[in-house]
Amino acid sequence: MEHVIDATNKNLGRLASEVAVILQGKTSPNYEPRLAGENKVIIKNIDRMTISGRKETQKIYFRHTGYMGHLKEETYQEVVEKKGKEEALRRAVLRMLPKNKLQNIRIKNLVIEK
Repeated sequence: MEHVIDATNKNLGRLASEVAVILQGKTSPNYEPRLAGENKVIIKNIDRMTISGRKETQKIYFRHTGYMGHLKEETYQEVVEKKGKEEALRRAVLRMLPKNKLQNIRIKNLVIEK
């Protein structure tokens, strides 16, 4: 089942949590936690999405390379400049999904249109 969501005037976190629940299949009557789910989410008007407060400069994304002392960080503003708001939303949804083998399968059902 396809869900089309308009991101106009929606906050990043609230939109991401809504999408994560749909991707897990929790909104469908035949929900099974061990299955990836058949739901596909299409998000439109991503440029009109908002972010509240001072998160644009204070929100920090961390990742680790695997080597000692190699903790990399970048702010929300840097992510948006490099890769756009699509990447910020995709990261938010990915981190709200359960960390298991179904995570990559579910995130592939997320389509972000401009």
